[in-house]
Amino acid sequence: MLNSAILDALRAAVDVEGATLPSGLITATNQLQTYECDGLTNMRALPGAVVLPRSTEQVQAVVRICDQFRIPFVARGAGTGLSGGALPAEGGVVISFARMNRILEIDIPNQRLIVEPGVINTHVTDAVAAYGYFYAPDPSSQTVCTIGGNVAENAGGAHCLKYGFTTTHVLSLEVVLPNGELATFGSSAPDAPGYDLTGVFVGSEGTLGVATKITLRIVKRPETVQVLLAAFDSTSAAAQAVSDVIAAGMLPAALEMMDRLSAKASEAAVHPNYPVCEALLLVELDGPEAEVNAQMAEATALCQKNGAWEVRLAQTAQERGLIWKGRKAAFAAMGRISPNYIVQDGVIPRTALPVVLEAISRMATEVQLRVANVFHAGDGNLHPMVLYDQAIPGQEEIALDLSYRILHLCVDHGGSITGEHGVGKEKQQAMGYMFSEPDLDTMQLVRHAFDPHNIANPDKLFPRTRLCGEKSGPYIPHPLETAGVAEFF
Repeated sequence: MLNSAILDALRAAVDVEGATLPSGLITATNQLQTYECDGLTNMRALPGAVVLPRSTEQVQAVVRICDQFRIPFVARGAGTGLSGGALPAEGGVVISFARMNRILEIDIPNQRLIVEPGVINTHVTDAVAAYGYFYAPDPSSQTVCTIGGNVAENAGGAHCLKYGFTTTHVLSLEVVLPNGELATFGSSAPDAPGYDLTGVFVGSEGTLGVATKITLRIVKRPETVQVLLAAFDSTSAAAQAVSDVIAAGMLPAALEMMDRLSAKASEAAVHPNYPVCEALLLVELDGPEAEVNAQMAEATALCQKNGAWEVRLAQTAQERGLIWKGRKAAFAAMGRISPNYIVQDGVIPRTALPVVLEAISRMATEVQLRVANVFHAGDGNLHPMVLYDQAIPGQEEIALDLSYRILHLCVDHGGSITGEHGVGKEKQQAMGYMFSEPDLDTMQLVRHAFDPHNIANPDKLFPRTRLCGEKSGPYIPHPLETAGVAEFF
């Protein structure tokens, strides 16, 4: 697909004569293998080339080449995504933003800053911490994931319950469209008039273009932060405590739950001193000190009312940090208790937590697998991790099938197939279970308006590519999907 003339054009687009950095074009097979997958490692494809631009103009030059020769391209940040969203198109171009990692402007009076897409999530907070501000979206991979990837997937994190997802904190975007043209969506002021193209772009998973500059909203650090850890003998009791806290009119900064397996793995990995229990609830409240003190007393009483046999309030910033370190380590720590696992991401109404968790347990028992659960319990975002051993013939296929059926279970209870990990390559067939064909056709019309040649992260999101005006066929499940889950009720 990429002949020598195209490679020479790509090299000229990203290399500056006399520059001290190595070439911005990678073509050696052993180096390309670094980019053949994201955090979903069981899906792999080898790109034909990787480019590392250092400016918007270089990105435009690369995209124009791709548009001219109809070469598929995929933008990539740190590759921490868990749905195959950064999976390369076989033989295509990967645009890596490893070199576009500068914070361009900090504007404290207007509570905003402008960054390039390769800036690491936590570096944003580090840059404004001295002024008493922070950047709220905090995915578990925040110490390595990039803002560009967060924008692509509309990343959330533990604190999205109160502060919202990435889309809440993006004011404007400079975007290179799939034909190489430059566009600006939104403005540096909130609530810009006109169509919300910023909202359309955030979460579009790289299918509408490439963001090269991002204006972010930052938040004033609260006066007081308190974190409560509560241990329960069942996930249903902890789930009821979650509902009671929300029903009491509180809006925690974070409300997280971990089951026995996930807490055990985190304890082995980072030693956060978690109690051994069936369900662990983490409640973080922030705001004015008097308000937080009163609400934390009420939250503690509600946990105890629902059977919490240990409640522990973190006494120092170090203790709070350790509690959250354990929670954020949960995904990576799963390797301590299982050789392989699939991280899923579904959403359900909070009130459905007990029945859905019970159903997941039954479904796992039926196929003799274990499922570890971590939740953004406050907003019903589940992260079930299906544990399996790839060395056992057929077990990976069983695990994949179970993970798809868990997604269907979420949809059947009024939820969604993803809360923050995106659809990518992994869940594109499940889109047909959640959305009707007219819905999918309408989404494709939007995509086609931005990318008529289907070269921007192609073959992602949708069950199949639809061209503008093309009639769609019936939903055909993925071979590993099982359409019905009614047998478990």
